[in-house]
Amino acid sequence: MNNSKYAFRVIPENERNMNYWDMFATWFGANANNGTWFLGGVVAACGLIGGTMATLIAGVLAYIFLSLLGYVGYQTGATTTVLSRGSFGIRGSIIPSLINITLFLGWTAVNTFIAATSLAFIFHSLFKWPLFGQPGGNLGMIVGIGIMSILHILSIVSGQRSVQLVERIGVILVIIFVILETIVVFKNVSLTDLLHYRIPAAQKMPLGLGIDTIAAASLGWVTGAADFTRFTRKKRVAISAPFWGALLGLLSFTLIGICTTISVALTSGSYDPNNSDPSIIANKLGLGFIAMIVIVLTSMTANAVNIQAGASALNNVFHKVSFNKSLVIITIASMLLTFVPLLNGSFLASFTSFLDYTGMLLGPIIAIMCVDYFLLNRKNYTSQTLANPQGQLWYQGGYNVIAIVTLVLGVILYLVLKNMPVIKETVGATFISMIFSAVVYYGLSRVWGLEKSSNH
Repeated sequence: MNNSKYAFRVIPENERNMNYWDMFATWFGANANNGTWFLGGVVAACGLIGGTMATLIAGVLAYIFLSLLGYVGYQTGATTTVLSRGSFGIRGSIIPSLINITLFLGWTAVNTFIAATSLAFIFHSLFKWPLFGQPGGNLGMIVGIGIMSILHILSIVSGQRSVQLVERIGVILVIIFVILETIVVFKNVSLTDLLHYRIPAAQKMPLGLGIDTIAAASLGWVTGAADFTRFTRKKRVAISAPFWGALLGLLSFTLIGICTTISVALTSGSYDPNNSDPSIIANKLGLGFIAMIVIVLTSMTANAVNIQAGASALNNVFHKVSFNKSLVIITIASMLLTFVPLLNGSFLASFTSFLDYTGMLLGPIIAIMCVDYFLLNRKNYTSQTLANPQGQLWYQGGYNVIAIVTLVLGVILYLVLKNMPVIKETVGATFISMIFSAVVYYGLSRVWGLEKSSNH
């Protein structure tokens, strides 16, 4: 047994009880939620065809990486943040871990805020409380945020089986809700109307920026891949179920977000990206209480993934904090973060700033991790080596300088490309920066001879 302070728990065979449906439901539920709906409303600015293209391109490419790191989790039984020790070093893994913590805190806050908005509509109907944006409208949001946080804690601390149950029930309700929502939308407008609606020039989003927007959201799930695939015994479940679950969840809810936002623009006569909030849309389309309750439930299914992945990252940084305590800490911290839009008055502004932050960091990190495992150092990804401060993964003082330098260069390239008109109009900056980071990391590792001896 490894007594290193960096030791971690590998999931044994007898605890690997997630079947294909469980895994599919987890990743479908991760995307079939309020945040993805809102995301669809944001890329609706590309138009129906442009937004759909951006979603397909970015989603397929991002979830190939989800499958790759899902496979690594299945093989090793370790979480994604522990696996980052292989490329960034045992101490250096604190860098992607801290980024992961902020990432999953942010997504938990996004989903909680939208669910709280739904609860605020219910409070408005029952008690006549003002809505968010109106004088005194923060009361319903504050109560809603508190209720959602309590529900999240109850769901998570009940254990892995409880999470699976929430996912199974939530996915069924979500599918029903999407069907109902689609029926309501097409009662108001036709597919031809949606296809021919022209976004006002001042608000139109170019295709490349749409790809970057979807990629920033989709790559966020990749950094939590192994946290769930380590609970399965079958390679097919680890590779196939996350890809199809996440992709179909992304497509269904992004498309409904695009269609409903354009639908509201057609019926109201003005295009407003703030109308992409599912609670606002459900209210404007007259979907009532049932829609609001389902929105709350979808928040729970998505945040079950967010909170668990965030807790794994926190556990990798603070080894003495138990996993269950990490779950509670992440839930409370995300609750506090949910109040940010109340302070600055704009959820859309907070959301787009968050996507910019995640987009520039996630691509290079994921590219580095995949190159390290699949091309350089696969044999060193064992429970002993990943926790050994005297081993190959200690690099220089616990940090792999090559990985850190590559990450910085990847971020710089992303920031440069993101503001170039030709990139914004075509392919976006995210996947170019990933290719660049992969080539640089592989090249420097080979040239400097720092790949581990097990590959020789």
